[in-house]
This record gives sequence, C-alpha cells and structure tokens, in this order.
Amino acid sequence: MKNLHRRSLLRGTGGGLGAALAGGLLPGLPCAQAQEDWRPSQTVRVIVPAAAGGTTDIMGRLLANHLTQHWGQAAVVENKSGAGGLIGTAEVVRSKPDGHTILLGNIGPQAIAYSLFRNMPYQANQLVPVSNMIRGPNVLVVHPSLPVQTAKEFVEYIRANPGKLSYGTPGLGQSPHLSAVWFNQLTNTRATAVHYRGAGPSMMGLVAGEVQFSFDNLTSAMTQVREGRVRALGVSSAERNPQLPDLPAMREVVPELANYEVNTWFGAFYPAGTPEAALRSLNMQIKTLLEMEETKQRFAGMGGVPSYGTPAQYADFVRAETEKWGEVLRREGLQLEAG
Repeated sequence: MKNLHRRSLLRGTGGGLGAALAGGLLPGLPCAQAQEDWRPSQTVRVIVPAAAGGTTDIMGRLLANHLTQHWGQAAVVENKSGAGGLIGTAEVVRSKPDGHTILLGNIGPQAIAYSLFRNMPYQANQLVPVSNMIRGPNVLVVHPSLPVQTAKEFVEYIRANPGKLSYGTPGLGQSPHLSAVWFNQLTNTRATAVHYRGAGPSMMGLVAGEVQFSFDNLTSAMTQVREGRVRALGVSSAERNPQLPDLPAMREVVPELANYEVNTWFGAFYPAGTPEAALRSLNMQIKTLLEMEETKQRFAGMGGVPSYGTPAQYADFVRAETEKWGEVLRREGLQLEAG
C-alpha cells in the first residue's frame, strides 16, 4: 500500500489460473523466441492505480518506456488513482484481455486489499500475475530518546512498557501499519497506532517525538536515519539491505521474528483471459529490463532489489502474500469498507 519514495525512484492470487501457471507456460523458452511470439498491434495501456509521481507511477513509466522501445508500439501510462488502488485495478479487470492493457500492481490492491476490504470490486482470479519487478524492505525506526540500540532491546523495552508506546503509520491498513501489527502479534507486545495522512507526516511525527517508533520504507527513511534524527534498528526483509549492510534483518536478532518478512513490491498483471503468447512476451520483456545494468544500479540506489519471476513463480508469491496478510488482518480483526 505504501509507495517507495519518489526521489529515490525508487507488492490477487492467481486464483483458478494458478494450476495453469504451475503447469509451466514458460518451460525452457528462450528470451528471443518468447519476444517474437507476440507483438502488440496498437497502443499499449499501462494502468497505474495511483497518482503520478509515486513509486507505482515511476515503475509504470519505466516499463512503458522499455516496451515502447522493444515492442515497436507506443506504451502509455494512464493514472487511475483512488480507493487505495481499487479503482485502477477494477478498470484493468473490465478491459479487453488482448494483451494491450497492463496493470502495474503492488502489495496493497493485489494482496492486502482482499482481506482488508469487505466489498471488493474485483476478485483475484480476474487478474493474471505476469512478473514482479522490484521489492524493498520497511525499516523499524525509533526516536533517538528511546533507550534502545537494537531490535532485541526494543522488544524488551516495549514488553516492559505494555501499551505505553505509540507508533506512527502513513494510513490505516497500509503496509507500514500492518508491519507494526504483525510485529506486535509475533512478539506479543502492545502499542498504540497513530495514523497520519501519508508517510511524510508520519516521519515528521516521529522526529517531533509525537510517537516513539514506526515502520517506514527504507528508502524514504534513509535521509532521517543518516542524519541521526531517527535510529534504525532493523529491516523487515529476510536479508540485509546493501544500502545499510550493517543493519540486521530483525529476524536475525529476535527469535520470535524468525518468520517475519515484509517487502513492498511492484509488478505487472494482465486481465484474466489474456493470450498466453502475450503473457510470455511481457514476462520476457520485464526479464530483459531487470537484467540491464542501468536498472540494477537504479534500484540499488533506492534500496530496492530487482525481483523477476516467471508467471508461475509470481502467482505463488502473490498468493502467499495474500494469505499472509489475510491472517494478520483476521487476527487483528481489521476490516474496512472499500471507498
């Protein structure tokens, strides 16, 4: 749900499609052959279910530029923001499944939303996962006044002060909020959520001492961490991040977090029913884009990691993400009306 920071440019299940994808639509298919299987015959629409300038938009434009150059047809980004990504996703679901409409999806409308909202305007099996593109961790940051230096010390401190600490979020039900919810569930700790209107105000609240800790995207928190205005205790990913290699993954130091892994992610989807040839072609174009050194360097500079996958791998990943956040939300008892 949370966008990575724009200055740095930088996550539906496969439903009934899962079995077909698991059957291997891309077995041993050479990249060049896959790209020759299908080419668009008209302008390609890349639907970004978010406003211009955010990470979803930036990734959409990166993909559109690449496709324009390699497919020989214009690929244009259309921003369809609103309702946490539901409006843009619903438009893709309703579009003709001919390969000319692509959704640049993310963790919010393509995973969290299925359990967060009661009245969803679409279902997971109405989308075909094509490939992930990028993933990046959240980071646990605390106000410098807190007498803790590590994630382990923080868990001990919050346990000694049950319900006395508060944490900032960029919005109810967004990835950073649920990162904290899951953290509290696994460590059996209690804290009070304070929901701000966006990541910027949430960080400002932490710096000002209005709240004592928060989970933020690593990229957008980097400046405040390096300037010492907040203290980073660990990343939410399973592995350390190259941008802060000395900062451990929280699961390294807190035994209760052995299965804790949170990444914000962005990837491509097609409407269900799209021809397999188009699916193969788009998947291989994404693979080519992510293997470019320029792309790798660009992602590294923002704390993101290229995250290519075959349609089967991506479908499995999205399904696992949907189930994971569904369990967290059910345990928390949190549901909203889609608006």
